[in-house]
Amino acid sequence: MNLNQLKVFYLTAKHGSLSAAAESLYITQPAVTKGIQRLQEHYEIKLFNRFGKKMALTDAGEVLYGIAESIFEMENQAEESLRDFQQRKRGFIRILSSESFGAYYLPFILDRFSRVNPKVRVSMEILPTELIVEKTATLANDIGFISYSVPHKKLVAREILEDSYQIIVPPGHPFAAKSFIEPEDLAGHSLIVHEKGSAPRRSTEEYIRRHNISVSIPLELSNNEAVKTAVEEGLGVAVITRRVVSKEIGMGSLKAIPLSDPAMTRKFYLIHHKDKYISRSLQSLIDMVDQWVEEYRLGLH
Repeated sequence: MNLNQLKVFYLTAKHGSLSAAAESLYITQPAVTKGIQRLQEHYEIKLFNRFGKKMALTDAGEVLYGIAESIFEMENQAEESLRDFQQRKRGFIRILSSESFGAYYLPFILDRFSRVNPKVRVSMEILPTELIVEKTATLANDIGFISYSVPHKKLVAREILEDSYQIIVPPGHPFAAKSFIEPEDLAGHSLIVHEKGSAPRRSTEEYIRRHNISVSIPLELSNNEAVKTAVEEGLGVAVITRRVVSKEIGMGSLKAIPLSDPAMTRKFYLIHHKDKYISRSLQSLIDMVDQWVEEYRLGLH
């Protein structure tokens, strides 16, 4: 099989567009069309159906696309491994992270890594856990950090951090003087929660069910910053990890009180494709994550 024609087919299917494939390959659109035609003619089989400007894979096209994806993922791995040997400490690391870890833990690790490895470029994007899993499974990034375990046959995952949830309140709140919060303390209070499906929301709902307590939920918010602002404004209390409110605690605008329930913790996981080539620079970053997390457990951060 002609690999150039296969790549033309693969990129056309991936982008769903002849012009996008042509742009990726730095060739003309007619050349892309001819490449696909020759592939179809050689095997006497149709790979695409056209619906106006839209292109959809046939059953045969779907099968070939899956095989081509694996081939070109391996090509990327080969190039990356050779580039690592060639450039030694130079490189580019692509990271995807869920909101809490990406915003409140990872920046401090990346700052340390960049000081030690100034020639390694790092990009970090915050996405929902489900999307991180999906992209990591296609080798779209090097590593991911997710907020709950999502089993996937293409991925290697390991827990890197377990952090405790706490109740946050404004300084004048009655809870502010408590050493810890019992489940019954929350009965009848307004509880500000994260959006459905998020790790904090799952833990909060399980906590309420487990202890059979009745609370009102005046607000459901999509991110930590909005939750913190609502609590500062006195609209209710919230369940969140202390790390997320360390800045506000330092400024005195919020108080964090531990929960008596030892099960109220959240975990973070590091994931990568099981066939991912771990370059020296990437391994250095992973080692630094582990080092920082151990220091965090010891209370050094």
